[in-house]
Amino acid sequence: MSPELISILVLVVVFVIATTRSVNMGALAFAAAFAVGELVADLDADGIFAGFPGDLFVVLVGVTYLFAIARANGTTDWLVHASIRLVRGRVALIPWVMFAITGALTAIGAVSPAAVAIVAPIALSFAARYGISPLLMGAMVVHGAQGGGFSPISIYGTIVNGIVEREHLPGNEVFLFLASLIVNLVIAGVMFVLFGGLKLWAQGAVPLDGAAGSGGAPEKRDTQGDGTGTAPAPSSGAAPSSGSGSGSGPATAVAVRTEAPDTTRLTPARIATLTALVALVVAVLAFDLDAGLTSITLAVILSAAWPEDSRKAVGQIAWSTVLLICGVLTYVGVLEEIGTIKWAGEGVGGIGVPLLAAVLLCYIGAIVSAFASSVGIMGALIPLAVPFLAQGEIGAVGMVAALAVSATVVDVSPFSTNGALVLAAAPDVDRERFFRQLMIYGGIVVAVVPAAVWLVLVVPGFG
Repeated sequence: MSPELISILVLVVVFVIATTRSVNMGALAFAAAFAVGELVADLDADGIFAGFPGDLFVVLVGVTYLFAIARANGTTDWLVHASIRLVRGRVALIPWVMFAITGALTAIGAVSPAAVAIVAPIALSFAARYGISPLLMGAMVVHGAQGGGFSPISIYGTIVNGIVEREHLPGNEVFLFLASLIVNLVIAGVMFVLFGGLKLWAQGAVPLDGAAGSGGAPEKRDTQGDGTGTAPAPSSGAAPSSGSGSGSGPATAVAVRTEAPDTTRLTPARIATLTALVALVVAVLAFDLDAGLTSITLAVILSAAWPEDSRKAVGQIAWSTVLLICGVLTYVGVLEEIGTIKWAGEGVGGIGVPLLAAVLLCYIGAIVSAFASSVGIMGALIPLAVPFLAQGEIGAVGMVAALAVSATVVDVSPFSTNGALVLAAAPDVDRERFFRQLMIYGGIVVAVVPAAVWLVLVVPGFG
């Protein structure tokens, strides 16, 4: 049995054990990386750790640390209240606002994970407060980022168009951008309908004083990740519950009414936190600084200035998510070191039926990108498609767009950077359940979207 096939079978075993035995998949993946790397690939520890995503580790830790502080001092509650006023109380519009914001950020040059890192914590705090499904809100943020991700001046768009030019293929920058935008808009619309968006729309506008928590309709918190929130959301001033729910209901209700007006006030700590969030955006977009390192630096500054607000913030870093994502991606790094991904791609590229090879390449791009770098996958798969594109039976413009969309739309997977950020940023949810929801949703996207974009973009022969 070839090393490539063994490594794929081990990955299947990791999934099965993690699903049936409730063992952290990241821990299993680290063990698998060690076993396969040492016994199959003859890699030393340095070779195994070469796949460890150090940059993603820092991003996950830094962003969740910073926004844990923002939750503790009430900044996220203030932002939620401000958002409600911005849309005149129509909660149903907020998911679309988040879609538009992340899309605009990536369209003007933000790296997709950086845009998601900035928007997701605010969006998911809003979802928790108003009983919106975190899966819906997270999907809107990620699909928004990917919807704007292929504009002619974006990072993804520049990279793909550069690859097309280097390989001397016909290209169309506007077609690529619109293909990604339309696909992600359609998916976002479907998610909005299926996960409670119409119910939110039917509710109309919430009273603006109720949005502040000082009266009106009670706010809802979805603790299970299914959009059916039933418990009152704590106000910005209330301490987050860390127990098992044994406290008395009336006491909680009184706390909400007493502390809720704080959501409308800007305290010095909140002003400093808002300044830090703006600084994060500027640092990432204008100066191309690392989002993770910048977040940690800003969090440390806030912690030093207001230690009482941030004392528990380190404990609220999503450590289980960090372990899970870093373990899986370390194993994917071993797969790349062995050559498993290249082996699979070359096998498909050698098929003599161009249309069949095209759809299989789209599926390989989607499956691998769900665990690895979308840009890296596009950089590998587009050159693999060159031989049969040169035959003239497949339109190059449509094929490149299909590969690009297939390799990026799956970033809702909890194993991708964007999906991991959404998972880590969601407050007050059952993380294991939310992880499974993201994994199932990511699996559906992987199964459906490559075939759909192949049918719409490749079969007609665009380009």
